[in-house]
Amino acid sequence: MKIDVRHASHPEAVRGYDTETLRRHFLVETVFAGGEIRLTYSHYDRMVIGGATPLGEGLSLGAPKEIGQETFLAERELGALNVGGAGRVVVDGKSYELQKYDCLYVGKGAADVRFESADAAKPAKFYLVSTPAHEVHPTALLTRDKARHLTPGEAATANKRSIYQFIHPEVCQSCQLTMGFTMIDAGSVWNTMPAHTHDRRMEAYLYFDLEADQRVFHFMGEPQQTRHMLVASEQAVISPPWSIHSGAGTKNYSFIWAMAGDNKSFTDMDHIAIADLR
Repeated sequence: MKIDVRHASHPEAVRGYDTETLRRHFLVETVFAGGEIRLTYSHYDRMVIGGATPLGEGLSLGAPKEIGQETFLAERELGALNVGGAGRVVVDGKSYELQKYDCLYVGKGAADVRFESADAAKPAKFYLVSTPAHEVHPTALLTRDKARHLTPGEAATANKRSIYQFIHPEVCQSCQLTMGFTMIDAGSVWNTMPAHTHDRRMEAYLYFDLEADQRVFHFMGEPQQTRHMLVASEQAVISPPWSIHSGAGTKNYSFIWAMAGDNKSFTDMDHIAIADLR
């Protein structure tokens, strides 16, 4: 297991970041590595994001020093969404089978969490998001047909998309974690436009289902001080509460969104008109 720590950045400081500095603070370039669990600990709302890519042997979720507990989920909850081949997650001896696009919520207090692939030649890729938890909610397997499905956007504005809400108050209870994914329709490229902020919670994106030679222009920063990063498939972005988070791809793609903070309401956001962005 490898873990990287990212400290919070003040928005006034970010105004002066060059491209390299911006990427060092907010982009996670390697989320999945064969036979490893890789984690990034963000000081924004203490969210941990990462990837587990089991090969011949399974991978156990240990508790690095940065977690400060004997087990990883002693005071945390976890979402695991599979973006690779078929696999399973074993939680305290109980096995949950996950196909691509399936999600597992694991509640606080689970002591032994293990990730396995059905076929090492086509490994599962479990995208992991963990946040502090104050009470126990039951572990739940969430397949795509169980998700809350929304279809916002229009082809005319190149933002027609499907949103699948998994860890969401209307689908699966959690302490503060919300999580799901969005698939951009063919011919559309934009996500989350018009842009918004939500000062009461942070967010993280994982972009995936994008060919190796394509990229997403991820826009961030204060609404009147926007910045962008070029993001490849299976790379993640940490989005501070004060920052917009929006993207346009060189073709259509999918992305996992996850949030943590004071409010689990998906619609708790402060919209910014496109004409007001700078």
